[in-house]
Amino acid sequence: MRHPPLAPGWIDRPHHTRSIGPLPLELGGQLDDCRLTWVEHGERRDGNTVLVLTAIGSTHHRLDFLIGPGRALDTDRLHVLVVDALGNGLSSSPSNSVSQRGVAFPRVTIRDMVVSQRRLLDVLDIGPLHAVVGASMGGMQALQWAVSYPGRAARLVAMTAMAKAARWSQLMNELSRRALFEDDAWTRPRERSAAMRLWAPLTQLVTPSTPQATERLVDEGALLSEMRELQKRFVAHGPEAFDWLCQTRAYDAHDVGASPGFNGDVAAALAAIRAKTLLLAPPLDLYNPVEETQRLAAMIPGASMVTIPSDRGHRAATETRAEDAQFLNATIRDFLE
Repeated sequence: MRHPPLAPGWIDRPHHTRSIGPLPLELGGQLDDCRLTWVEHGERRDGNTVLVLTAIGSTHHRLDFLIGPGRALDTDRLHVLVVDALGNGLSSSPSNSVSQRGVAFPRVTIRDMVVSQRRLLDVLDIGPLHAVVGASMGGMQALQWAVSYPGRAARLVAMTAMAKAARWSQLMNELSRRALFEDDAWTRPRERSAAMRLWAPLTQLVTPSTPQATERLVDEGALLSEMRELQKRFVAHGPEAFDWLCQTRAYDAHDVGASPGFNGDVAAALAAIRAKTLLLAPPLDLYNPVEETQRLAAMIPGASMVTIPSDRGHRAATETRAEDAQFLNATIRDFLE
């Protein structure tokens, strides 16, 4: 995925790229030349860095609505570092790898993403973190950070996240992959326009929304028009098929209980989290079931769970609805202060 055109509300910052060398992978093999891209906001001082992590198929702009003076990630006092996850088309991905392009790109996991980010912070000489923040797959990475590196971050903010991929989430991802590929081995991408005819409405209207939110479309004609517009937009600026495959497979396989030392015990892994934790989710989420966030709240010591008062489902953790963005900014700002 090339960097998409700047959208309203996105913050244009210089893009940094750094190779961290070969990255050994959890499932075997390695990324030959692991490169990460990131942006920074605010002035760096000792202990004031907030690490922000990206959601599936998204870039470092995903949580821009939380960044800036007076917002949740207040750049008058915080240094905000937003790292693009492996497989998103900007950091090392099937679409941009020189030696492991496309189908040759090895499988990565959420833990591989986290290890790559930790190595980047080490290269940048950034030690203790004020917080780690993420939504959806970014929240899953944030949880893994708190399990893998207890004590590295003082605070953890995870929105619409899971500690272990739910079967429902795996189903949604499987359907999205089938929209992009002709074969079960994921080696033959469909023609782009044909693929986006299903992929775009599935991933942009069904999984991130709710039945109530979809009623904003006044009639069936408006619904079909919206679907056509999504198809057109994502033909031009949607993810590359192999990049989406890379990230969804990491998503589906994720399980914090499989972290070294926990023998598959999710509860034990979450109980080891030392960061002060804030969890946020809407009343209904058709991608990452809200019940998964409720389980997190019960297992992470001292965790606070806050319901986002929104009918937008998984998309409640975005700037799509102004009221949701305002609520998240106020709630997270109070927590981080």
